[in-house]
Amino acid sequence: MFIRDLSECKEIIAGDRSILRELFNPLKDDLNLRYSLAHSTIKSGQTTKNHKLKVSEIYYIIQGRGMMYVEDESREVKKGQVVYIPPNHSQKITNTGEEDLIFLCIVDPAWKPDYEEIF
Repeated sequence: MFIRDLSECKEIIAGDRSILRELFNPLKDDLNLRYSLAHSTIKSGQTTKNHKLKVSEIYYIIQGRGMMYVEDESREVKKGQVVYIPPNHSQKITNTGEEDLIFLCIVDPAWKPDYEEIF
């Protein structure tokens, strides 16, 4: 069994400028998984930098609301929704609400720096 508390995860500013805490990554943790999981926060009025991954990514919105941009498409997102971002698709998200926009990021295969390109 593997359990990690969010408060034990180091908070970093990711390349896209989100506040990120990596919950687990099998490339760093001794886990037999293909994917990584991170907790991301975007402050009210903030937008992440446009970026793309060579691999697929899923956002699960835990709190707040925002505007999700994938390639030329944009859609409102809110708590309880999930967003699939295909490999090699540009993406960014804007917090359009008053509270923090908080979501989980699942990257498959597991995130590593050379998978990401920031614009």
